[in-house]
Amino acid sequence: MRLRLPRWAAVTAVLAVLAGAGTWTAVASDDPPPVHRADRMLDLDGTRIDTSYFTGDADGRRPAVLLGHGFGGSKDDVRAQAEQLARDGYAVLTWSARGFGASAGQIGLNDPDHEVKDARKLVDWLATRPEVLLDGPGDPRVGVTGASYGGAISLLAAGYDGRVDAIAPQITYWNLADALFPNGVFKKLWAGIFFSAGDRPGVLDGAGTAPTGEPPAERPATGRSGSGTSASREAAPGKAVPGKAAPGKAGACGRFTPELCSLYERVAVAGKPDAAARALLEARSPSAVGARIKVPALLVQGQSDSLFTLAQSDAMARTLAANGAPVAVDWISGGHDGGDRETDRVERRITTWFDRWLKKDASADTGPAFRVSRTGGVDSTDGRATLRAATADRYPGLTAGTAGVPLAGAAQTFANPPGAAPPAVSAVPGLGGGVAGLSSLGVGLSLDFPGQHARFDAKPQAESLRITGTPTVRVKVASTAADGSAVLFAKVYDVGPDGRQQVLPAQLVAPVRVDGARAGRSVTLTLPAIDHEVEAGHRLRLVVAATDLGYASPAAPAAYTVAVEGPLTVPVATGLDTQAAALPWWVWGLPLLGLAAAAALLLTARCRTAAPAPDPGLAAVPLQITGLSKKYRGGDRYSVKDLTFRVEQGQVLGLLGPNGAGKTTTLRMLMGLITPDEGEIRVFGQAIRPGAPVLSRVGSFVEGAGFLPHLDGRENLDLYWKATGRPAEDAHVDEALRIANLGNALDRAVRTYSQGMRQRLALAQAMLGLPDLLILDEPTNGLDPPQIREMREVMIRYAAGGRTVIVSSHLLAEVEQSCTHLVVMDRGQLVQAGPVAEITGSGDTLLVTLGESVPDALVEKVGALAGVASATRTEGGILVRLDTLDPTALIGELVALDVPLTGVGPHRRLEDAFLTLIGGGAA
Repeated sequence: MRLRLPRWAAVTAVLAVLAGAGTWTAVASDDPPPVHRADRMLDLDGTRIDTSYFTGDADGRRPAVLLGHGFGGSKDDVRAQAEQLARDGYAVLTWSARGFGASAGQIGLNDPDHEVKDARKLVDWLATRPEVLLDGPGDPRVGVTGASYGGAISLLAAGYDGRVDAIAPQITYWNLADALFPNGVFKKLWAGIFFSAGDRPGVLDGAGTAPTGEPPAERPATGRSGSGTSASREAAPGKAVPGKAAPGKAGACGRFTPELCSLYERVAVAGKPDAAARALLEARSPSAVGARIKVPALLVQGQSDSLFTLAQSDAMARTLAANGAPVAVDWISGGHDGGDRETDRVERRITTWFDRWLKKDASADTGPAFRVSRTGGVDSTDGRATLRAATADRYPGLTAGTAGVPLAGAAQTFANPPGAAPPAVSAVPGLGGGVAGLSSLGVGLSLDFPGQHARFDAKPQAESLRITGTPTVRVKVASTAADGSAVLFAKVYDVGPDGRQQVLPAQLVAPVRVDGARAGRSVTLTLPAIDHEVEAGHRLRLVVAATDLGYASPAAPAAYTVAVEGPLTVPVATGLDTQAAALPWWVWGLPLLGLAAAAALLLTARCRTAAPAPDPGLAAVPLQITGLSKKYRGGDRYSVKDLTFRVEQGQVLGLLGPNGAGKTTTLRMLMGLITPDEGEIRVFGQAIRPGAPVLSRVGSFVEGAGFLPHLDGRENLDLYWKATGRPAEDAHVDEALRIANLGNALDRAVRTYSQGMRQRLALAQAMLGLPDLLILDEPTNGLDPPQIREMREVMIRYAAGGRTVIVSSHLLAEVEQSCTHLVVMDRGQLVQAGPVAEITGSGDTLLVTLGESVPDALVEKVGALAGVASATRTEGGILVRLDTLDPTALIGELVALDVPLTGVGPHRRLEDAFLTLIGGGAA
């Protein structure tokens, strides 16, 4: 349920109309086809609903699409998709749901008597339009789509209105009670964000119900100049409400209906749902009318989603398929917790889905019955992680092709602490920058407190294991709670070869309430549905915890005992066909570029000047750049201008700057790939020229290594070293591999590697020969937080031997932790150089940012912690000066004190210093 802040776009639109620019069409020949938009305020049984209607220039009747928005948003959020659908030959109607945007009414969470009834009235209205194709009198050919809140209304519309012909719900719920009260446990953080979003002051302005005879406000239509859109304000026949509306007034329950406000207050106070709460939410869920939904459905669900999990779309798919409806399931990479929503691809697929089922185009390729997005590498052109598809001609469900993984460990007893604090941490919705702050200290989101969880480990995997679906495990639970119940949180970690570093796939955890466990009770735990590869050498770890920050736990202290009664059963879905990663351009492009360069040299016979004599005084200096300048042919400005800096042995130097600062040009000149116009570069006193012998002391990882996928890791490294023509004994392969920490993966074909393993293999290749100077350009692109931390440790280990590392990265938090020194560039020139602490002004003082104000007594408690020198209140949070306590331990102490922290970081972060130096640019 995407939360939106109010926009200033409406103000801009009003000014445009006052200037006489309220209606226009694009005339530039290269603009997209024009789209006409008409804004209307429709009166749906006394409630004003703000709508926009989009049509293209096509002649004749066409199918229609109802396009809903996410929770907290409005019709404006889906305008771009509506315009594209109109260009593709559809009549598209968007609207702001009750209580959102400029629409009146109260939020009923898709109440069948209100929001669903509104959708049916909108279908009625479409049936009156001369542009819309009809299947019968009053029956338009119509599809419904939307994300989250809008996704649910598409399912509900199909369940309540037989005129709906196809649907494409995205990242939404099937049973809202199960989503907010999974297995009887209250999902308090998401529910709090959800209900607070409907209770924000100021959002109701202009959205109240107008008194009789007092018309609603005229809102000018908005359009984008040059977008191919024309806008006008038309009256709906017999339905438009003229005039001006009175401002809406938020009651005690904000914009929610009283019964929903009462529900939330009861559950939030009790800490667990009651039967009435479940019944109300279930009655407003698509599952209530699941047996009636028999239309073609494209179900798009997010893997990074702790609000509406993959289990919700699984329930949709199974029910609709049982009804005989054509169903396709698409698991995208992102979701409500962030990540790549794959918007362009998903919207194209939705259009194709509607082409097949609304336009009845049998040639339209609707895609596979099941598709899941997986990380497939790094795009060498922009450094972004690439996604590739794994597909199947049938949806496998969440339990296909199971395999048993034995778990070791005796029965373990742990505590539910008084007040359920401190809580374990998994996914933390809504904290945003706080999450980034915790990650910058190497903690990440996953945190389990000693004495508050049981842990059971499997043996390391002999070969990689791909989990696709919901793992399950049988456990026996005993509780000392007065009512004999237990609230537990089960999760499966992917643990690295060292046995300590662990990753929680998609940050997901499965809550469960176990009743009648005083004498012990056996239950089957269903873990979160994931798509995750466990590499060879890694192991699975089952953790059962007493608390979790995102959920409500019993406040009374109790002891829980958990024992495993069988193996961890994991689904493997072996029938999926994984798309091969696309070949990087350099696989075929570099040979062609090499031939072109050779031909140019032969034809021009350029004279090359002799390299300057070595400078003995710089023989021990890894790098000195003096007065370096470069302007590309045809350019009107310098890419690098009068750049001077020096790097010493043992340093890890971060090269920072916004896009276009000249970082890549500098690195290319440093490696002898291009020649500077002015100045010089000396490596250990030797001047750099293409082919200079001293370059043998330089290792680099810039564009990404091109490995042969059918060879294993060691064979790829041996082949690369042989191509250099240098003696095999000079490669120091074992030392490079030890530093890169590749483990047993060396003996596997590279095509089986994860992105993290490929990055480490590329780094090992750069370290062959143990070069004294190692140059890395964006080495952490495409890696998840644990893999980034591993890469950081590799760089630090390499420099610890007296060698030097230069790294260019966009991840400022990583640079701050990995690097000892910085060079900041902007517009080709040096801005500042020096130690990281000198540039950031950081030291032993950390800023703890807060989600809410805290009393002075709590600040005093923080200051009294062992290892803390002082704690003082400041704007934005608490300044904590550390004595002997390390930052990681501080976070645990703060959580134990119930400090509502949203971030912990240096008093002046590198990001702040960087933006100050370059004037707000982006790295």
